[in-house]
Amino acid sequence: MRVGIPHLQYLCLPDEPPTFCGGCASQIHLSHRPMSSIHPQQIAIADYDYPLPDERIARYPLPDRSSSKLLSYQAGTIAEHTFRDLPELLPEGTVLVRNNSKVIRARLLFHKESGARIEIFCLDPSSPESYELSLSATERCSWHCMIGNAKRFKLSSSLYEDLTGSKGQVRLQAERIGEGEVSFSWDNPHYTFGELLELMGILPIPPYLDRETEAGDLITYQTVYAQREGSVAAPTAGLHFTPEVFAQLGERGIDVLDVTLHVGAGTFRPVKAELIGEHEMHAELISVSRPTLERLRASLGHIIAVGTTSVRTLESLYHLGVHLNQHPENQPEELHVSQWQPYEGEEDYSAEQALDTLLYYMERHGLTQLVFPTSIIIAPGYTYRVIRGMITNFHQPHSTLLLLIAALIGEDWHRVYEYALSHDFRFLSYGDSSLLLPY
Repeated sequence: MRVGIPHLQYLCLPDEPPTFCGGCASQIHLSHRPMSSIHPQQIAIADYDYPLPDERIARYPLPDRSSSKLLSYQAGTIAEHTFRDLPELLPEGTVLVRNNSKVIRARLLFHKESGARIEIFCLDPSSPESYELSLSATERCSWHCMIGNAKRFKLSSSLYEDLTGSKGQVRLQAERIGEGEVSFSWDNPHYTFGELLELMGILPIPPYLDRETEAGDLITYQTVYAQREGSVAAPTAGLHFTPEVFAQLGERGIDVLDVTLHVGAGTFRPVKAELIGEHEMHAELISVSRPTLERLRASLGHIIAVGTTSVRTLESLYHLGVHLNQHPENQPEELHVSQWQPYEGEEDYSAEQALDTLLYYMERHGLTQLVFPTSIIIAPGYTYRVIRGMITNFHQPHSTLLLLIAALIGEDWHRVYEYALSHDFRFLSYGDSSLLLPY
């Protein structure tokens, strides 16, 4: 049964070292640093291309999440497994870090009296800015949005949709208050905005799947550990995990930590510029608790990230710590990691020092959660500070995610992708997985 609508044209886009520590994150192994003679801003995206036949794109998941293929890459050696083998492949003492963000039903379809259809794609909240507060609002909230058929939805005009759910009838009003901003209000305070999204909204699956959202996607396009609502795209590396796999990880004594990065629509944004320096990364909101940060500090040298969103979260923590060491006067609402900050001369500050700085800052400001946006871009020439490896799917050509992989394993990304293509691996969000360990 189909429960969605065709994707809007403007959304039908392709998806979108290192230096590592061994036993201690402050010890550098230069042999694992990717060789790059140019600044990341000068990287040509055309150099990160490979042939991806349409038939290799996995448009549906396998019935059993953990039966997917798993390519392991360790110190240059490539081998093939199934995902349920993962617990046995991880180094002793590994600490896995996963992104527990949950995909919301962010697409809202309104109908004008004329019959025109207006699709509103909720990206992130503007008032209140907190995801939790906005999704729990019972009267009104505002969101930054993409608008389909925007010419038929003028500034200051309103759309209405009458809904019926378990808490009775409700009229949802959408008023366009800015170029890309919509104010929502409703007349039944028993509903939260999050419940209205569940009642009316459509789960946004990636446009490269080239199909409408189906009923099964409501389950399969969420990780089994998704908790905190806010993403408009799934952290897809986590889709392969099952409760059974987590049980096996526990039996091996492998700890699992949760962080949150709400994945934005920039995931679907192509790199159109010839040089990476001309590509703008959109900000995504990170949330990490103090106990998690303390455990990360104690686990440096053993951290493996589940997915690129967890990678961006963990590495952003380092750069935020460096920034706060230089600017301790910054207030919590001013915190952010900019796109090119990692390439601005932070080589002498260790991961231990950076995380210690964050912990001290949280104590000084009485914070239990560290919440900040990041626009970090990770590309060849980047020095990884927090992770020693990662689990990830196979990404599209000409994507920033492919750059992130190349920053981790250097030119060997060609070998990894050639192997996957020649051994019938499935690609992109519903595709197969890889475990990448440079040493």
